[in-house]
Formats: sequence, structure tokens, C-alpha cells
Amino acid sequence: MPDYTTIVGLEVHVQLATKSKLFCRCSTQFGAEPNTQTCPVCIGMPGSLPVMNREALDLALKTAVALNCTIPPLTKWDRKQYYYPDLPKGYQISQYDMPMSEHGHLEISDSKDRFESKKIRILRAHLEEDAGKSIHDEVAGRADSVIDLNRTGTPLLEIVSEPDMRSGLEARAYLDELKLLLTYIGVSDCNMQEGSLRVDANVNLHLDSGGEMIATPIVEIKNMNSFRAVERAIEYEAGRQYDVWQETGAKLGDSPKQTRGWDDAAGVTRGQRSKEESSDYRYFPDPDLVPVVFTKEEVAAATASLGEKPADLRGKLQSEHGLSAYDAEVLVNQGRDLLAYYLAAVDVAGDGKAVCNWVSQDVLRVLKEREEPIESFPIAASSLGKFVSKLKSGDLPSSRGRDVFDVMLDKKLSVDEAMHQLGIEEVDDSELETLCQQLLDANPKIVDDVRGGKQQAVGALIGQAKKRNPNADPGRVRQLCLDLIAKM
Repeated sequence: MPDYTTIVGLEVHVQLATKSKLFCRCSTQFGAEPNTQTCPVCIGMPGSLPVMNREALDLALKTAVALNCTIPPLTKWDRKQYYYPDLPKGYQISQYDMPMSEHGHLEISDSKDRFESKKIRILRAHLEEDAGKSIHDEVAGRADSVIDLNRTGTPLLEIVSEPDMRSGLEARAYLDELKLLLTYIGVSDCNMQEGSLRVDANVNLHLDSGGEMIATPIVEIKNMNSFRAVERAIEYEAGRQYDVWQETGAKLGDSPKQTRGWDDAAGVTRGQRSKEESSDYRYFPDPDLVPVVFTKEEVAAATASLGEKPADLRGKLQSEHGLSAYDAEVLVNQGRDLLAYYLAAVDVAGDGKAVCNWVSQDVLRVLKEREEPIESFPIAASSLGKFVSKLKSGDLPSSRGRDVFDVMLDKKLSVDEAMHQLGIEEVDDSELETLCQQLLDANPKIVDDVRGGKQQAVGALIGQAKKRNPNADPGRVRQLCLDLIAKM
């Protein structure tokens, strides 16, 4: 194995869930006809003035406190100057030296223990407006480019991590946890297909060369359209940089920072351009926007509005309901609505693990097949809880559980109604004990085998019990037979 450490930092742009843009009233709705959601403000017409969207600022503040960031009392807006066809103003309103939050962290872990839990530091999270979208028609051979300015001015929160990740796997875990947190607190839908979440990765290597630590030049990777693509791109780039270092010996500072694009089909990164430095953007305070002051009361209110975060909920499921780290992760990853359904069912059933088995295996399977949310699931949480309770008590034989569940699902019946329709009746303990005693009296050899240490021999009695009474629960029959033999 090559003797190097991969160093990864991520820049994540998250579109905030506002109905209008950051500095004007144009709609942010996805899918509109190109260039129909613009106005003089967002396309930078002379004489137009921006007005800050308060909802965007509130959502940004909520995100910042969820990421454990420090909130300064004062923040300001800056103009980031650069020319590109999809930026009609010639500058982007962003934040430079006084961001609205900084120095936070997000903890990541892996239920499969592929890496140790760790805190990824957040350098800063700042607000800025989005640019438009350039669409290049290179495939058709005309090489035409067109511009859609609908996204221009859309509110973004740029979340910049410290270079604390050491693999593509850790980077993917960070993105999974970040997306989960943002959706739980309701600040973004994080839909990568619609551009609501975009990721750039900064990657280089630390190599041990004769006891000396050497860092390779940093590369920024763009054009990654999924978290899996981010993971693959980082792993490829680490190998590529190691090969380049072996050939050239290039170190950090020997060349400008490079931007490379990820070609997902080919599985490689390709050089695009040299990365600009902050001085190239000629930042200066935006003269049309006043600084923003955050009060302690506003920060406290944002913190109080968060509710329980995913990490807290996972820990609670493990400590209070006895779930494994994996089971807790599965449930929490489905979102608050599914988790509320699970907890409501547990309140009735009193068995967190049993309910988890039915939710994670059967409920989620049905939801996926039907492509429906949990709100549309035909079996209410209380009904599922009662169903699991009957299975646990033995009133519903475990061998008939699947049949009853399917009837409850298809015909929207309660567990009692489904059992009645299937002809399943409760068998009281005295009736079942009498049946078991009759079976033991009729099968002395099985009794002798069990008393001789072959407990598995009692299995032959279960089939006989089902023939005499189809409602007899196999588990209860087995245990009662063993108890009766022990008393002989």
C-alpha cells in the first residue's frame, strides 16, 4: 500500500427552502421555463436595489446553530467580482471576511465500524446568492451555449469544512449526516438532482518521505452529481496524485491550485483550470446592503426551534428501545414522519425491537413498492403496535403473523378483524396445556428422547398440535411440552 494519507475538505452549497430569492421577490420554484423567474434586481439592471430575504437569514441561522457554529454579533455582505456569462451583474453577493457563522462541527460515525467516530470541524457557513446556469450543447455537434437565469439570486448557504476527512468513505458519511440534519430541521430539501445541494471536494495527500511529511498540491474537484460520485472521485484523485508525485515530486506551493472535473462515466478527474485566489475576486463590502446584527435572543430562539437532531435520536433509540446502531440508523434515516410512526407503534406494543423488525422489513418494503409516504400507509401506528403486541403475547401465532399483516394491509382491517376473517382464534393456556399433555401421553418415545437430552425431538409434536388445533402457537406448544416433561 502507498504510504500516504488522503486529506479531504468539502465545500457544500445548500439551497435554502425559501419561496423567493435572496434579494428580490422572484420565485425559486424548480422546473419553470428558462428565464421566466427573473427581474431587474437578480439580473443586475442599473438602478435596481437588493432587499434581504429575512426567511433566508433565519434558515441560515438555524442551520448554523445546528452545526454548533459560533454566531458573531455582526455580519456583512460583500461583492465577489468575476465575469462569467451566467453572472449578468459581473459580481456575486456573498460574504468574505465577516461570515454569519464559523467554527462549528458535525460528528460522523459508521454503524458498520469501517472508521472511528469523529468530529469534522466546520470552518464557516455563509450566505450567498446563486449564479445562473450555462447549458452547453456539445453532444449535438453545434457547440451552442445558452443561459438560464432562473437560479440567479437563489439563496445558498455555503458550508465549508476543515480538511478533517481521510477518505472518500468519510466524506460520504459527512454528506449523509449533513443532508439528514438539514432535512430534519427543515431548511432544505437537499435534492441534488434539482441543484438544491452541490458539493466541491478539496483533496491532496500527506506523504511520509524519509521521515519528512510532504504535502501534494491541492486539487478542487467539481461536477459530482451524487454522494457516491463524491466518494469515487476522492479515491480516484488520491491515487492519481500519488502517481503524479512519484513522477514529478511536486509539492504544495509549487503550482497554483487546480480545478478538475469528475467524469462519472469514465471514472476519472479531468483538468479544467487553475483555481482563483481570493485576491482575484476583488472583494469589497456591498454598498447597497447594510450589515446584519444577530441578538442573543434570536440565536437562542433558533437553537430552541431545532428539536432533537438525528444523532440524538439514534442514541435515544439505542438506549431506550434496545436497538442496534444499524437499526437506529435505518429508522432515523427515513425522516421524522417514519420515526414518529415507529415510536407511536412502540407505545402500544411495548417492544421496540419487535416493532423495528416489522417497520424496517415490511413497512418500508411496502412503501418502496408503492412509492408512497408513511402518511399513506394503510395500517395505523396503533394498529401495528397492537398487532406486534398480540404476536408477543402469543394470542396471534407467529406462524400466522404474515397472513394477518397482509390482510390488514390489503383490506385496511384491524388486527382483530383480520384474525377473525382468517379464522384465527385465541387459545387459552389451559386448553393448550391439555392439548400438550395429550400429545405427550400419546408419544412416550419423544418424551424419553427429550429427557435423554434431545430437546429437538419435541419438534415432532408441533405438527401434531397444529393438526388438532390450527390456532395453536408453535412456540408456546414447544415450551409447554418441555415444561410438562420437566415436571414428569
